[in-house]
Amino acid sequence: MTKIEKRSASAGVEVRAAEGVRTLVGYAAVFNSPADIGGWFTETIAPGSFSSQLNADVRALVDHDTGRVIGRTKSGTLRLAEDAHGLKVEIDVPNTSDGNDLWELVTRGDISGMSFGFRVTKELWDETIDPPVRTIQAVELAEVSAVAWPAYDDTEIGKRSLQEWRDAHPTKPDPAAPATRAAQTKARLSMDLDLKVRTKS
Repeated sequence: MTKIEKRSASAGVEVRAAEGVRTLVGYAAVFNSPADIGGWFTETIAPGSFSSQLNADVRALVDHDTGRVIGRTKSGTLRLAEDAHGLKVEIDVPNTSDGNDLWELVTRGDISGMSFGFRVTKELWDETIDPPVRTIQAVELAEVSAVAWPAYDDTEIGKRSLQEWRDAHPTKPDPAAPATRAAQTKARLSMDLDLKVRTKS
C-alpha cells in the first residue's frame, strides 16, 4: 500500500457554535499556492484536484492520528467542498475526549491549522526550472486533520513520484542533433585537412 503524503494549508481554522453544534471550519488545502517540499521540488495544487473526492468516505482526524476520529463524511459530521480558494472543511466536533480537547485547543489558539492526507492520482511535473515544479491535478483523499504543526513530511514519496515521471517521460532526442553532429564532424575534418595541407607546404 502506498504511503500517504501529508500537506498543510496553513490557512487557519475557526470555531462556530450554533444550536448546540460545535463546528470547526477551515481549509485543508489551498489552490495555486506554491509550497517548498524539502528543497526537492515546489508543489502547487490545481483547482478541481478534490472534485472526485467530495462524496467519498473521508474521515476527519486530530493530527493525522487514525485512532482519533472526530468526523466522517459518511455520517454527515464532516463536510467537504471546493471553492475558488481551496478544499473547505467543516467538522461537527463530537462530545468526546478528543473532540472536547480539540475544541478547547482551537478556541485557545493552540491548534490553528488544517491539513490533509492523500495519494496523488494525476500530476504534472515541470523540470525546465530548478527545483522542479509538481502540479497536483487529482488526488485520492485519505483524511483531513486539525493540526498543531504544518505537515510537509513524506518528501520521499514526492521524490519517488518525480523519478517515476522521469522514467515515464525520458528526454526525447533533439531531431536536429544528428544533423548538428554531422556538421560538426565535417567541420573538424575540414580543419584537419586544412591543417595537413598547411603543414605540408
